Amino acid sequence: MKSRQEQQYSPSLEDCLKLLRGERDEQRLAGLLLVTKFCKGDDLASLRLVYDAVGSHFLQRLLRTGMGKAPASGSGVDNRDAYLQLSITVMAAFCRVPEIASSEDMISKVPLILEIMPQLGVPVLEECYEFLCLVTTSSDHGAEAFSESGGLKVLASQMSSFADGSRLMELAMKILGSTLSKTSQEVVNDSYLSDLSIIVVSIARQFAVLQNALKFEALHLLSEIFSSKYSGPLSEALRVLVTTSWLDHVRAGLVAILQNRVAPAEKLHALILAEYMVSIRGEEWLIGQANLPELPDPLPADRQAYTCRFWRLCMCLLLVFESSRVEVAVLLNDLAYLQYEASRDTSTTAEAIFLKQRNVAIAFSLLERIIKLISTIGGEPDKIISESALIKIINGLNETIDVVLEYLKDAKEHGKNKGDDLLASVRVTGSYLAEAPDACKEKVKEVLGFMLTVQGEDEPSPFQSICFLLPMLCQITMKIEGCKALVTSGGYKAVVDCLVKLIGPSGNMLEESSRIFLACDTIMNLLLKKEQIRFVMEESTYVDLLKALLCWAVDSGDITVIMMASSLSALILDYTSEEALLNHPNFDSVSLGSLYRLIAKSLAAGRQNAFILKFCSGNLEVLLEHAMSDVTSSEMDLLEIVSSGISRWAHRFPHLTDTIRCT
Repeated sequence: MKSRQEQQYSPSLEDCLKLLRGERDEQRLAGLLLVTKFCKGDDLASLRLVYDAVGSHFLQRLLRTGMGKAPASGSGVDNRDAYLQLSITVMAAFCRVPEIASSEDMISKVPLILEIMPQLGVPVLEECYEFLCLVTTSSDHGAEAFSESGGLKVLASQMSSFADGSRLMELAMKILGSTLSKTSQEVVNDSYLSDLSIIVVSIARQFAVLQNALKFEALHLLSEIFSSKYSGPLSEALRVLVTTSWLDHVRAGLVAILQNRVAPAEKLHALILAEYMVSIRGEEWLIGQANLPELPDPLPADRQAYTCRFWRLCMCLLLVFESSRVEVAVLLNDLAYLQYEASRDTSTTAEAIFLKQRNVAIAFSLLERIIKLISTIGGEPDKIISESALIKIINGLNETIDVVLEYLKDAKEHGKNKGDDLLASVRVTGSYLAEAPDACKEKVKEVLGFMLTVQGEDEPSPFQSICFLLPMLCQITMKIEGCKALVTSGGYKAVVDCLVKLIGPSGNMLEESSRIFLACDTIMNLLLKKEQIRFVMEESTYVDLLKALLCWAVDSGDITVIMMASSLSALILDYTSEEALLNHPNFDSVSLGSLYRLIAKSLAAGRQNAFILKFCSGNLEVLLEHAMSDVTSSEMDLLEIVSSGISRWAHRFPHLTDTIRCT
């Protein structure tokens, strides 16, 4: 069969094969030289015949002789460079056959090729990269051999010297892509993070300066690197780099992608990259002008100088913002269809839902970052971005939050309150409404109660959704209308439950400090307006809250904690009496004693000749002087709440006065 196959080829191939099967090395060398002259790269059948004829053992000897690792005499010593070049050339040619490229024979030569590469000139070096590219793309073992043999270190040392868009650069990027996709992420360990950071700098430049398909290859590589498990440690390696030009290169590349018509998948890669950059450099990174003279100006020449200045600064920000908005609108629409209308029995539908949920989370994250950015700009936008750009962003956010609220309303109507997509929707809504509490008022009222019931996929009960909404709730409950909305929706119970979890025995009070005080302020806003909104807290709810407040504050040395817990307790005690509390099955005399000690501590905390205790007709009056040099104005307000509360209900708590007198 083999002889019949050989007869189909030209005599020159037969002559070549005879030479390759010869007994002497000189014959085989002559045969290999013939191979390089007439064997075409796409003639895989001929390449297979030639490879079988020459044998792996001779190729190994030829390569090692060229590297000076095998004994040579006479002309062999003088021709080492020629042997090396010939061996690399024919191996690169043979590896165009996938079966050869994935063979153990070729994979075993990867360490040798990497060892010799730093010493080679461009022509032979390019063939080394051809060889490595074919081996790493053909099998997982090839990619692993490249990585384990220090391939990333070689790439890091050479890529920066390659010409932009050159064949060498293209091959290097393909090798990196294969290595990242085919090897376990543990292979890229801490020892290679420095090398990977240098490689990122080179790829970022290609992403900025190229205007061909390789630009998208650079984008894919960057987004893959930055969405991997080693993105965190890599960010530290990138921070210590002396060069910072890569930051401008990434920004310029993103602008080029997002301002042109590209496939949706490419825009998603761009947003993944933008989200990572913002996570490691801060949202301010979105604002800035790339100082890169090698890049074309992205703005038309006829724009006025003033307009150009602000547009250049805001270009990346606005493009990322608009692209994120579009992604949110499209993805939420798709998710609504897949979850409520399409068949959910197929694995295809489940996979599509998972991917879209992951992608919308990226867009949401960018929108949250932009919300944070515009909130920090405050009343002086012209120092960073133009007022018109700021208005454009705010109007766009109003529209997008409206879309998100519609999505939440749709979920409410379908009885679905569990899912990471819903939790992310609540989070971005809460982030924006904390800054603009009057936005989308009517729709917020419709879904406020529902938002407080949303659970993440792995949550046993609602918690994160409430935490995400606390800044907004704290804002809206400063007004009567907001208090009514929260009470009417029943959402106040969710806030109380959240606070109980935060400050109860299993809560992490140190890490959750800001959330705790937001929840406290929200509940206090309700209690201070309870008569105006006719708000009555249920007994079981306020008893649980009182016990949690005691757990949080009674043994605390933090005056702010003491004052907050005491003032909330003072407002709650308007609802009850000493007798009623002692009759409650979950509140005993020990708890009551702790409550009295807490109130007494709050009074003593501001006592620097500040309190005069008088007993008039059996009642306790607390006269508050205004000369408290060691009490802040906010603490003064809380002291006023406590003292006013005592004046209202002290007669219902006869043993409180004894505790205060002893403190």
